[in-house]
Parts: sequence; C-alpha cells; structure tokens
Amino acid sequence: MTTHHRAAVLGSPIAHSLSPVLHRAGYAALGLADWRYDRFEVDEAGLPAFVEGLGPEWGGLSLTMPLKRAIMPLLDEVSATARSVDAVNTVVFGPDGRLSGDNTDIPGLVNALAERGIGRIGSAAVLGAGATASSALAALAQICDGEVTAYVRSPERAAEMRALGERLGLDLRTAGWDRAAEALATPLTISTTPAGATDAFATAVPERPGALFDVLYHPWPTALAAACAARGATVLGGLDLLVHQAVLQFERFTGVAAGPLAAMRTAGEAALG
Repeated sequence: MTTHHRAAVLGSPIAHSLSPVLHRAGYAALGLADWRYDRFEVDEAGLPAFVEGLGPEWGGLSLTMPLKRAIMPLLDEVSATARSVDAVNTVVFGPDGRLSGDNTDIPGLVNALAERGIGRIGSAAVLGAGATASSALAALAQICDGEVTAYVRSPERAAEMRALGERLGLDLRTAGWDRAAEALATPLTISTTPAGATDAFATAVPERPGALFDVLYHPWPTALAAACAARGATVLGGLDLLVHQAVLQFERFTGVAAGPLAAMRTAGEAALG
C-alpha cells in the first residue's frame, strides 16, 4: 500500500525512543493504515537540511534532545505554551506548508495527573532543574494555587528556575539539593532527575507522603517510587508522561479528535517489559 502520511521522531541519540512504538500502536488501533511513523538520528547541525527536505506527505515531527530549541528558528509559528519554556517537542505541518511548533510535555503532565485524580493542588515541589523541570513548572503554573519549591544543585540553576517561575507567574522558591528529601512532604513532588539521583531519599519517605510523579520510565520503579508506593502514595512514572504527551501529538498529526490512549499505553508497557 502506498504511504500517504508520514511522521517521525528526531533526535540524537534516538535509538532508545519509544515514540515509534506508541504512534504505530495508535495507527493500528484506529485502522490508519496509510500512516507511517519512523525515527531518525538528527543532530542540531543536520536539522535545517532534514526539515527542508521533507515533502507534502509529512504530517508532523516529534522532537527530543538536543533539538527542542534548535527547531524554533525554522518554524512559521510557535505556541505560547512552547514559548513559555523555550522548547518545542511537536511540529505540525499545515496544508499550506506552514510549520507550527508546540509543546505537549506540559499538557501531558497536566493530563496524566488529572487521570489519577490530581487536579488543583495547594503546593508542590520539583526535583531538578533541566528541560523537564521547566515543563513541570509550566504545568504547575496551571494547577498549583500555592508555593512551588524547586530543589537544585547549583546557584546558577536556582537563578534560572526563579526567573522561569517569575515568567510563569508561579510563587516559586528554590532550595539546595541537601534539603531535597523535604519535598516528599508536599502534596505533589515531580522528580525530573537522572536514574539513581533520588535513591537515597527512599529511606526518608514520610509516613504519609504526597503524590510522586517520577518522570523516569527505565529502570522502573525507581527506589523512591517503590518506597512512596509502599506507603500508599499515588505514584506516576515516565510512561504516564510519555503516553499522554504522545497521544496529544498523535491527535495533532492525524487530526483525530481523541487518540487511542489505552492502546498506546499497552504498547509502551509491552515494550518496556
């Protein structure tokens, strides 16, 4: 069968990406046999030529590191959501050839929390200060009514987070990493750190911990996630974020009103074993 519609994930490195698994499962679930989703190893230097070479059959691109900021000058328009964190992870090709950039990590975080019954919250904490932490702050700007504390390792990153919080209208304060275990007493902690970074906090989980959203999906569960779950906390993982942001991309690329969240999640769970 001739392929009429294409999408792909770009980044470097890209071999680990689960995006093809999720999007292809979505196509299969809805019978979209004329859609194809691939992955391409593309770095910042090669991005302009790659995008320039795409034809009219393309519907969209998913972007991972290090391309989320590098793509922005190549776009015709960028959503306010993406501009708020200077990061685009989704490019939609319009029928007129215009390229529109968006960020589905932020609403993906919000939707994943809502699925687990977490809507408005009084206060929250963020562990880490990288790109995902920025998305976490933007999501919290939509759902948190009170103070957000970001626990970071360096004064430079602390200053960056405070500046972002101010732009987002958040009541944000920063604290040193030596106090990060305090985060677990808040109603919601979003951990955006690399594997192993929060393992030491597993022994510091309070008797009644708040919810934990740990954005890692491998290895899973993390020591911290397991400890929080053992004490009855609501725990979300990286697959929750991955699936929710992917289904929003799926909808934007294909024009489908409601992407097949359950089928995409099942495919992701199977891929992770």
